Amino acid sequence: MDNPKQSPWFWGRLTPLGTTIAALTLIADQLSKFWMIYVYEITDRGKVVLTPFFDLVIVWNEGISYGLFPQGSRAGQGVLIAIALAATVALMIWLARTTSMLAAISIGLIMGGALGNAIDRALYGAVADFFSLHGFGFYWYIFNLADLAIVVGVIGVLYETLFGGHKKVSNPS
Repeated sequence: MDNPKQSPWFWGRLTPLGTTIAALTLIADQLSKFWMIYVYEITDRGKVVLTPFFDLVIVWNEGISYGLFPQGSRAGQGVLIAIALAATVALMIWLARTTSMLAAISIGLIMGGALGNAIDRALYGAVADFFSLHGFGFYWYIFNLADLAIVVGVIGVLYETLFGGHKKVSNPS
């Protein structure tokens, strides 16, 4: 390409890093879910107390984060899958244009998490969540590795946006 500011829609210098992170996140998420459901058989065990603040318990989330916007029908789950796929395409475009390793890693985490949960929706009609953190009488939401990757990815993107090296202080003189 002649113009260095012009970049392809879906491929940039850090795309290999971001897509590798996305693939590893997706694989780790799906393997953990497979193991929890089919090997450990969490559905037969009920709540498993591991520590005073951490339990394993299966919850099928038909909505999005915190169970918001539950979609009990296949059509509703299809809409949530389509949103996840559209978000992944948008994230790929962003990834192709990023110049920050932190942003590339963070975007990869978000993409892998979104795709991991979309696969659950396609396979089971809901997302399998099973990690429960709690303490002092307060229970946080029940989550999975995909959810954790999305949260860490969003934190990384926010950090990069607020404090990253792309911001330069200009001298108004």
